[in-house]
Amino acid sequence: MTPTSTTRRHPEGETIRVMLVDDHAIVRQGLRSILERDDHIAVVAEASSRGECVTVLDRTEPDVVLLDLKLSTSSDTEGLDLAREIAERHPQVAVLVLTTFLDEALVLEAVRAGAKGYVVKDVDTDALMRAIHDVSRGESAFDARSAAAMVRGMQRPAPEPTQELSPREQEVLSLLARGMSNREIGRKLFVSETTAKFHVGNILRKLGVSSRAEAVYAASKQQLI
Repeated sequence: MTPTSTTRRHPEGETIRVMLVDDHAIVRQGLRSILERDDHIAVVAEASSRGECVTVLDRTEPDVVLLDLKLSTSSDTEGLDLAREIAERHPQVAVLVLTTFLDEALVLEAVRAGAKGYVVKDVDTDALMRAIHDVSRGESAFDARSAAAMVRGMQRPAPEPTQELSPREQEVLSLLARGMSNREIGRKLFVSETTAKFHVGNILRKLGVSSRAEAVYAASKQQLI
């Protein structure tokens, strides 16, 4: 469930404080160079991981977090988990997803996690600037392809399970929906990370999907969670 929107509406004309979260330093460097051409945008912090972002976020208080969903970790949902954590712990901060991945389920899950916008990395500079200004004012910001992907995802029926989920898989699925990584699921259920990963794989196969985001989306559509 997407948290109630309490994103701070940034006053027009004041400097927008932006935090960059991307696991590639060269990408962050390029984004900083681009964004600081706008006199009303200041990059106040950078992070390369969920843990680093949470630590830095507490002391920098940005208005907007520009977030890549795919961070280089063992969890393929770290970006979604981070968006959800920011929305819950810092509801006044607007999360704007900037990523190379344009997947229908991923766009929907990002919005459900609390993201205020979603744009792909080949967006032109002016469009990215507008998106940052829009989300800082409490508005939504999606490029044309992301908006179309979201609509397609909302209209697409979820695939029917090919097999019934076991009670343990149902339990794992509910933890997936809460944004937990394989390691966190293992700790919660007192099993190894490898065992948790095995259960997740079985869930994806039985639901006929290829990613954790799609699994949560399909399960939600089918009222399995």
